[in-house]
Amino acid sequence: MTSSQVDRTDEPRAGSEAVGGDTPEEGYERGLGSRQVQMIAIGGAIGVGLFLGAGANIAKAGPSLILMYALAGVIIFFIMRALGELLLYRPVSGSFAEYSREFLGPFFGYFTGWTYWLMWVVTGMAELTAAAIYVHYWFPAVPQWVTALVFLVVLFVANLISVKLFGEIEFWFSMVKVTALIGMIVIGLGVLTFGFSSAGDTASVANLWQFDGFFPKGIGSSLMTLQGVMFAYLAVELVGVTAGESENPEKTLPKAINTLPWRIALFYVGALTVILCVVKWTEFAPGVSPFVEAFAKIGIPAGAGIVNFVVLTAALSSCNSGMYSTGRMLRTLADNGEAPRVFNKLSSTKTPAFGITVSVLFMGIGVILNYVVPEKAFGYVTSVATAAGIWTWLMILVSHILYRRAVDAGRLPASSFPAPGGAKCSWVAVAFLLFVTGLIAYDADSRICLYVMAVWAVALAVGWFVLKARNPQVTERREATFEKVG
Repeated sequence: MTSSQVDRTDEPRAGSEAVGGDTPEEGYERGLGSRQVQMIAIGGAIGVGLFLGAGANIAKAGPSLILMYALAGVIIFFIMRALGELLLYRPVSGSFAEYSREFLGPFFGYFTGWTYWLMWVVTGMAELTAAAIYVHYWFPAVPQWVTALVFLVVLFVANLISVKLFGEIEFWFSMVKVTALIGMIVIGLGVLTFGFSSAGDTASVANLWQFDGFFPKGIGSSLMTLQGVMFAYLAVELVGVTAGESENPEKTLPKAINTLPWRIALFYVGALTVILCVVKWTEFAPGVSPFVEAFAKIGIPAGAGIVNFVVLTAALSSCNSGMYSTGRMLRTLADNGEAPRVFNKLSSTKTPAFGITVSVLFMGIGVILNYVVPEKAFGYVTSVATAAGIWTWLMILVSHILYRRAVDAGRLPASSFPAPGGAKCSWVAVAFLLFVTGLIAYDADSRICLYVMAVWAVALAVGWFVLKARNPQVTERREATFEKVG
């Protein structure tokens, strides 16, 4: 980042309110340290999509699911390096909406901001559903909707208190997930190497190909799991939302992004490979965490219960992140006049309390779904979240391509964290995401999310025309603002 970028701070945008005087990032507290940002980045890559969703995907694709996670992981790295280059060019809270606004125009910033909000609202519903399923493991008599409601209220209160508390909760949630996954890998390797436990006699690397081959259901069936695999990677971009509240974004963000490949290799590819070697793929089923199932097969006393606790923390962690990001995104929209001004205000603890509250009320729809259709709630909301996430990633990539064009033409300064391969890798990632969208359209079960997104797009378009009629200056392209950092 150039010195002119660091030192220059433009006037507040139209519609913004001065909150907190000279506090960085328009009133936010830079309360997220390097330790917390690193763990938020790690935790974002380990969620309920892996812990619960992998069970259904293993049943569909068998061992080839490992390859699907690896392929999608490469694309996610391209996306995150593109985002990283933009973040170090101009680190702002609500990052991708701001970049869409700058490089594609006000409508795309508006659309991306609201769609990312939708993604996290429905992801929060999915996580609450997953958490309720996990608690059902111990307390089968407790209705799913009751558990979902209790968790919703507890995390809501925690998010209102301060960003430091959010960061600390997320740090420890992520620590539990990381420690447990490493423990699972070590134990699985021990079973494979020394043959201990009740699974020792059948545990073998040959389990990856002995039961109808590496692609037991065919390559087509394996490719169809990509939509579920991409859901598992939702939230890796959350590190971009933390930019406005990180103590030193120029150092913490590149480090968090550059560690992504080994996190994917270890926690996704590594963990799934070990599990599918220890337990043959035919023994996994939808709706059951493969990690819980594997530990039950190994026969470690209380092992399945411990893993169930771990996957519960994963679900709560993601829901916690959802509440954090939705409040920030609504404030970014309000700051640009694209949402009611009341969302712009910060509480005395410097959190966007009203935005968080409204978002949590919408997440409460997930509680209703758990009451009405508990067996289908998870599938419904994950497909919508995936479609919204793909739009967000596409906007990051297209913004990056346009940014690189502007840099090459000399119109904008180069970022201090350029993406390897430049815009070429972004083009590859765009093609991949469009391919996944095609798979979603082809699958009758997940196609409903595209209908939901079509209705959502129409609603946003109507809102945009109303906004344009009431306040035309909000819909005009404006110069980018550079926040003071460091």
